Amino acid sequence: MTGRHLFLVGMSTLAAAAIGLPAGIVAAHRPRIGRPILAVANVAQTVPSLALLGFLLPLPLVGGIGPRIAIVALILYGLLPIVRSTATGLSSIDPAVMEAGVAMGMTPRQLLLLVELPLALPSIVAGVRIATIVGIGTATIAAAVGAGGLGEYIFRGLSMVDSTVILAGAIPAAVLALAADASLTWLERRLSPGRQPISPAAAIVLVAVLVLAAAGLAGGARRSTSNGVVIGSKNFTEQVILGELLAETLERQGIPVTRRLNLGGTLICDQAIRSGDIDAYVEYTGTALTAILHQPVVRDADRTLLTVRNLYGRSGLAVLDPLGFNNTFALIVRRADADALGLGSISDLQKTQSAWRPGFGYEFVERSDGYPGLAAAYGLRFSVEPHVMDLDLIYRALASKEVDVIAGDATSGLVKALDLAMLRDDRGYFPPYHAVPIVRSAVLLAHPEVKAAFEHLAGRISEDDMRGMNLAVDVEHRDVAETVKAFLGSLR
Repeated sequence: MTGRHLFLVGMSTLAAAAIGLPAGIVAAHRPRIGRPILAVANVAQTVPSLALLGFLLPLPLVGGIGPRIAIVALILYGLLPIVRSTATGLSSIDPAVMEAGVAMGMTPRQLLLLVELPLALPSIVAGVRIATIVGIGTATIAAAVGAGGLGEYIFRGLSMVDSTVILAGAIPAAVLALAADASLTWLERRLSPGRQPISPAAAIVLVAVLVLAAAGLAGGARRSTSNGVVIGSKNFTEQVILGELLAETLERQGIPVTRRLNLGGTLICDQAIRSGDIDAYVEYTGTALTAILHQPVVRDADRTLLTVRNLYGRSGLAVLDPLGFNNTFALIVRRADADALGLGSISDLQKTQSAWRPGFGYEFVERSDGYPGLAAAYGLRFSVEPHVMDLDLIYRALASKEVDVIAGDATSGLVKALDLAMLRDDRGYFPPYHAVPIVRSAVLLAHPEVKAAFEHLAGRISEDDMRGMNLAVDVEHRDVAETVKAFLGSLR
């Protein structure tokens, strides 16, 4: 993971320097052209990293999941400090020095190469240093689009609410940033006027080491990518477990697999499978029907599955048989509150809605089958706007009394572990959310054994099974792969 992280930062910083250095020279020598260049770089710097990845995701050539989109985003973030520092370094040169060069008969090209750039080099290196440090920090976000790197540990730890796993990504990232800052600060000082210059031989050796390191990291990143079936998942515990379940099932049949787990939310996974960046992942029928296919809510499970199958089929995607469990949305409260106030169904929330604070995940607030429709169906009018937060953190927020009612998953292991209670959907608002593998039809045609392997799972995972696996990972902090292997062993 450290190698992948360095690869992302190294490639993007080199590209940003290759673009930013000429742009900075133009900005210093042609201010009228330079101002728009700096303005564009400023705008790119102000866009939040996740938003930038979202903007780039659907674009041709640069979009899709994986290292490509992450490198493009990191290049955009690295441009501003390099362009600005180059322009500043060149503009701050004493005019008398430039006049002396002209008096010696230097051409503009000679002035640039022999006078301006050497004098501006400390400032340029300072810009590269800032770009590198920004890149190391921002590259952790790139794990949300399957680019790998140390961010995978951070996202995995957040989904498990496990500080040890979070630190496994955060500490090496911090060490890399400190090491980059120290080494480039040393180089910046050595290049300052009045210091012992670095010899040409040392400079050549330094450049050669950097190029070889970048080539080795690039080769390592290529070697880590298999030509097998690419399995994806969304970014919460159950989805990571299901992604590992698909991957392990294929590997047991001798089918090579590449894992791209812990991607972003529903729409990122959908975009990834439609563009061919992943070959399969597990979706929920109700989510597919409403959030992806934008169809009216259908509360009959068979009709929902048939509609989803037909509509996905038009896009070259196959919906295989359900895995067996229905992970419907559920409104959840603390068990002590449910017992004290007599809360058994969602309708009972009308007793407390004026005083309670709701907390929901990002998707639930926006989706047509989420909070807007739920509030209309049950006549709920909370006095405060819902707190919106990551789905895997929302259970802890409820248990610690930061919120009073949440929308969670019926199969979450945290419901039992944190002594929470699920309210009955007495008006039948939520549609069925049966878990189904979504697979690219081209993969099934080329590899019929993939479908045969997944059919081994059809109808064999109950709500209790899924709840138990979620509990093992979320509460007992067991390894996802070990949990999945134990479950598959029990199916024999």
